[in-house]
Amino acid sequence: MDQEYERRLLRQINHQNLPTEARLSKCVSATCSPVSVKSGDRFIPTRAGSNWSINFHYANENCRSPNQTHKAKDASSDSSKDAVAYAALLRNELLGAGIETVPDPHTDDRRHAVLSQDSHGLFRYTVHTKRVPFDSDNEVSPYSLSPLSNKSHKLLRSPRKPARKISKIPFKVLDAPELQDDFYLNLVDWSAGNLLSVGLGACVYLWSACTSQVTRLCDLSVDGDSVTSVCWNERGSLVAVGTHKGYVQIWDAAGGRKLTSLEGHSARVGALAWNGEQLSSGSRDRVILQRDIRTPPTAERRLQGHRQEVCGLKWSPDHQHLASGGNDNKLLVWNSSSLLPMQQYSDHLAAVKAIAWSPHQHGLLASGGGTADRCLRFWNTLTGQALQSTDTGSQVCNLAWSKHANELVSTHGYSQNQILVWKYPSLTQVAKLTGHSYRVLYLAVSPDGEAIVTGAGDETLRFWNVFSKTRCTKESKSVLNLFTRIR
Repeated sequence: MDQEYERRLLRQINHQNLPTEARLSKCVSATCSPVSVKSGDRFIPTRAGSNWSINFHYANENCRSPNQTHKAKDASSDSSKDAVAYAALLRNELLGAGIETVPDPHTDDRRHAVLSQDSHGLFRYTVHTKRVPFDSDNEVSPYSLSPLSNKSHKLLRSPRKPARKISKIPFKVLDAPELQDDFYLNLVDWSAGNLLSVGLGACVYLWSACTSQVTRLCDLSVDGDSVTSVCWNERGSLVAVGTHKGYVQIWDAAGGRKLTSLEGHSARVGALAWNGEQLSSGSRDRVILQRDIRTPPTAERRLQGHRQEVCGLKWSPDHQHLASGGNDNKLLVWNSSSLLPMQQYSDHLAAVKAIAWSPHQHGLLASGGGTADRCLRFWNTLTGQALQSTDTGSQVCNLAWSKHANELVSTHGYSQNQILVWKYPSLTQVAKLTGHSYRVLYLAVSPDGEAIVTGAGDETLRFWNVFSKTRCTKESKSVLNLFTRIR
């Protein structure tokens, strides 16, 4: 064997046996040396994982100012469905996808699913051996002047859902001096007669949403007491007032007079809930009392299950079950006949004040935990099963379901002080509202189910339009919209 050939062969074998690091360092040193290395002149880049439309979109956004980017997003939101419809139309005509309705681009990332689905089959050719009749959905009639298939015609004729728009600013703001910044109290409620009751210090004030007039219902300063909770009955004619000394007073809102004063609690009453003519009250003494206002005060039911203050009470829409939350991190469910809780949930890691029964699904209960928990949790009280949970990132103070859609609103304290609107069961955020500078401790829903009022330790009441009866782009024609914003 030629010696020169043998030397070159051994050099090549030794190079292949070198470790990866040695080979890399040798290659780097070779590139730095002045000796030229012969290599091919052809370079083929790999474009399989590139998404040029997204890359160019990001490049254009990086060149814009923040204001321009925000305006561009607002402008593109109206045309996003047009882009999705056009993409679906192309898929129908080129790939025979058979799409008949326009997907929603804002939920579950279905827009990207429409654009990327079956992308691997772009260059797959098939031969249809069986002829489809011309009057089928997959074929165009020979008498039609349109080149589009019947599926595409249905796609273009499908009704378009207008974009959901929730105003980020309140339509009305009221001053509420002496509105306490106390997580365990419930000082705001909205009646069926469109009257808002607010506990401010030792007084209860009524604000009419129809006339904007404010009247003082009662003043407890004469007795050296203060208001710790208010709650309207279902008809909106009576309002129950819980006091710091443990009394529960029943007032006639129309006549402005006190009907009765109920004793029984040894500490402040922070939670109230009506069930027809029966009134449930929860106190710091850890006891829940159920009393019928038509019977003597001695006829009462004592529910003892919490080990700390009861701060949340809600009756189910069918009037059969009472949900109670306490500072012991427990959520209890009681029926109307037993003195012991039928269900007990201990998943929360902080006080449970936020409680709401779904008006759309029988037995569905939502609850929210305090600062150490921050979670929204959903329960099937028919089976006792935990359904879903999500971390909201801040203290959950209140919950309320929409009367017209499967949505709910939550108010929060530490540390975001925000209002969130959720879609159930996907638990996607529909809107995020900010404006309060303190914890949003109080929440009430208007009788028409369209507006909410929130109260906070910043001593303001803010009114928001968050729900709508119909999915329309027109502004809701609630009587509350007749008022002008004072801030």
